[in-house]
Formats: sequence, structure tokens, C-alpha cells
Amino acid sequence: MRDVYQVGDDALLLIATDRISAFDLVLAQGIPDKGRVLTQLSVFWFAKTKSLLPNHLLTADDNEIAARLQARGVELTDDLRQMLAGRCLLCRRSQPLPIEAVIRGYLSGSGWKEYARLGDSHGGPISLWGAALPPGLRESDRLPVPLFTPSTKAVAGHDLPIPQSEIVSYIGEWAEPVRDAAVALYSFARDYARARGILLADTKFEFGTVSGANGAPELLLIDEALTPDSSRFWDADTYRPGGPQPSFDKQFVRDYLQSVPGWDGEAPAPDLPPDVVEKTADKYREAYRRLTSRDLPEAA
Repeated sequence: MRDVYQVGDDALLLIATDRISAFDLVLAQGIPDKGRVLTQLSVFWFAKTKSLLPNHLLTADDNEIAARLQARGVELTDDLRQMLAGRCLLCRRSQPLPIEAVIRGYLSGSGWKEYARLGDSHGGPISLWGAALPPGLRESDRLPVPLFTPSTKAVAGHDLPIPQSEIVSYIGEWAEPVRDAAVALYSFARDYARARGILLADTKFEFGTVSGANGAPELLLIDEALTPDSSRFWDADTYRPGGPQPSFDKQFVRDYLQSVPGWDGEAPAPDLPPDVVEKTADKYREAYRRLTSRDLPEAA
């Protein structure tokens, strides 16, 4: 979860916090280092993928960001600097496109649920929101090709899948460029992660447009990129299709909440015990370490 601030007319400051949500509820306990993992992984992937598509990152350097803020009259105490260290992205403002570009490389989550539901009704090829799949796939199977299954960006409530035939009505002429960019970004990250023992099961990207050098609109990768909050990462060594897979994300939190006797899924959510908080934090840190081949830098 992030806080977003406008910095002048041309930039936004994105601050990733340690807050965590599950089942559409924000929990009372945060996950230590979660915000820094999300920020630093996004920086890592923005650098790796900028040759495929430009992104909105201007800088993640804490000193540069502090100077930009102080020039606009924002007072930064030592405590505030320490609290924000490693969590901030200063980004170019863009016009966000009103979809989430979901790319699925494996059959999991809502994709698996929809596939299983449709598979019960007939024995032929199955159309997953307009994308054709063969019958007989198991939960967590690798898909023949990555599927572009975009969804709405809901202000409140759940995002909803957009049928392939309706994408143009949401983003017009950007439908094909967004699909191609999302598939290319996913394919690059999938291969990169696989070489480091991690399977990228699925992910979501967000895109925006800016005015280019010649005045024509250009596409940018915005928001975060390929983090445990926007992606489903699995350990390649323990991968066993035919059921759900352990993930490098907040699965410990979900599992705990679902195990609490008497909780009906409504607010307030149960408090998280310290061991669940720490196990979840360890998963976020491990995802960073495995993908970048280095430990998460210490907070300043």
C-alpha cells in the first residue's frame, strides 16, 4: 500500500508503506521492510526493462528526492528522512490507462477458478475471458502461451475481468500496444526469474501515456513492477502442478486469517501474531534476495 503526493506539475512521489491488506481489509499490523522491498524491486525491474518500454521513474535516490522536496519548501526532519529511506519513487506524471494489464503464464488464482468452472460445463476448448485454452489443464499448470487477461481498475470493490472483445472500448488505440508490451515485459521477467529458481506465475502491469518529443502520445510503464504485491512468485524447486503453490507474498497472512475461528471476513480483521508477521516479512525479503542476487540494503 502506498501514499501518493503531487510534486509540482510534472511529478508524483510514491511512498510504499509497510501496511498490508488481505480480503479487501487493511490490517492493524504492518510487515517490516515490505515497503522497502516493493520500492527497491520496482527500481530493479524498471532498470532491467527500460529497453523494452520506458517507465515513469525519475529517481529513487533519497538525497535527490529530499533536495527536490526541500526546494518546494517541504521540511524534512532526520526522523522523517529515516522513515522514508528506501521507500520513495519520484515519478513522471502521466495519464493512466483505465485497465490493469494482467498476464498469466500459469493457471492459478481467479484464472484457475474460472477455467475449472467452465471446464465442468463442456469438454471442448475453453475460452478464458476470450482467450482459448485446451481442456484438461490442472491447477498451476504452465499455459501454452502467456495470456493477456486485463481487468478494470476499481476505485472501490473488486477489479473485474475485461473480455478480449471489449478491451478497445476501455483504452481505444492502446489495446494492441498495451497487450504487446505486457507480454514482452512478462516474458523477459519470467525467463530472468526462472534462471534464479523462481517461477513468475502471473503479474499485473499498469500503463500511462505522456506527450513525446514530437507531441505524439507515448506509452509508459507506471506504478510498481514485478513485486510480490503485483505478482505471483513460486519456488521452482518445490513446484508441483495439480494444486496451489506456496508463494513469495502475503500467503502466510491469508492462511492465518482463514484459520481464525469465528471470523466472518468482515472488519475488523483479526490481529496478526508476531510469528505470522515475521514469516511474511521473510518471504518478501527472500523474493528480493533471490531475484536481485543481493540482500535488501539496510535502512539509512
